[in-house]
Amino acid sequence: MLSHGSAAALWGIGGEWREIEVTVRSASPRRRDGVRVRRRPTLADAHVTEREGVPVTGLVQTLVDLAAVHKRPAVERAVNEADRLGLIDPPALRRALEVHRWEPGVRPLRTMLDRRTFRLTRDELERRFLPLAEQVGLPLPLTKQWVNGFEVDFHWPDLAFVVETDGLRYHRTPAEQARDRLRDQAHTAAGMTHLRFTHEQVYYEPEHVLSVLRPTARRLLGGA
Repeated sequence: MLSHGSAAALWGIGGEWREIEVTVRSASPRRRDGVRVRRRPTLADAHVTEREGVPVTGLVQTLVDLAAVHKRPAVERAVNEADRLGLIDPPALRRALEVHRWEPGVRPLRTMLDRRTFRLTRDELERRFLPLAEQVGLPLPLTKQWVNGFEVDFHWPDLAFVVETDGLRYHRTPAEQARDRLRDQAHTAAGMTHLRFTHEQVYYEPEHVLSVLRPTARRLLGGA
């Protein structure tokens, strides 16, 4: 059956892998020119299916296999595509990994999913974000304030500045995306500066948050 990058291409979640890859449930040393053959005698029937009449590893198995042999950006693109196409959403994929728990791709895939789908508690978000704001010279903000008809996470009224955070990187529904646009437009129409960070960025990528906050704070404080 097709597997790895070739399976991803058949599922419509990846096209950058040029090599033809197949899996055989045999220990035979057979080789095929131009084809990468992976031998997995123990691959379960439950993890194999057909798509467009072609035997192929199932979607979850394909993503696990990709995570075992490719770096995070390529795997993340495949997961994003699977989500966008409605094949599987990240929380369901995270649950499905239990069946594959001993396979080599599970650990990096689980780590990636956990980083993208977790939410900081309100106290933890404030505990991690407020020192970053202080580090760039911003005064203590108000929290959980209603501004321009929307509740925001951090508000500096004297600077006309708001910061909002998104807890879920994946699977933003069209309605959620539309509401985010309305929020951003309302703040812009009111002449405010607004920034949006993910919880993942606040937790795992504070240097990135600082690189955005620092010039923003310099501009706002310079004009205050």
